[in-house]
Amino acid sequence: MDASLFLIQPAAAEPIYRQMVQQTRRLIAGGQLVAGDSLPSVRDVAAHHAINPMTVSKAYSLLEMEGLLERQRGKGMVVAAQRLRMKSQSARLDLIDPSIQALANQSRELELPASVVIDRLKEFLEKLK
Repeated sequence: MDASLFLIQPAAAEPIYRQMVQQTRRLIAGGQLVAGDSLPSVRDVAAHHAINPMTVSKAYSLLEMEGLLERQRGKGMVVAAQRLRMKSQSARLDLIDPSIQALANQSRELELPASVVIDRLKEFLEKLK
């Protein structure tokens, strides 16, 4: 994994460290990061995204306390081997519910028809393939 995998939105209401924690949880739950995979160094992430290294360190520390990451001498932070992964579709969908709820609220506020929003979401999902 390299530092560009994190999608940091500095202007978002959610603090950067929480963005990183949530993204890492999703990457692990979705199987894109597996046990033993190395995460980019604090310095690399901070430099790539022009953010404070303490922000990255805080995110990594929280994930370590949850048991999702572990420190390995000479390798830095890696995905923990002992952690049960949420692999069911239902568990992974639970991780995106807050984003879907926010999208639904914004769509209602903008008075956009559900069909138009769903079509736009499908377009974005197709771009990711």
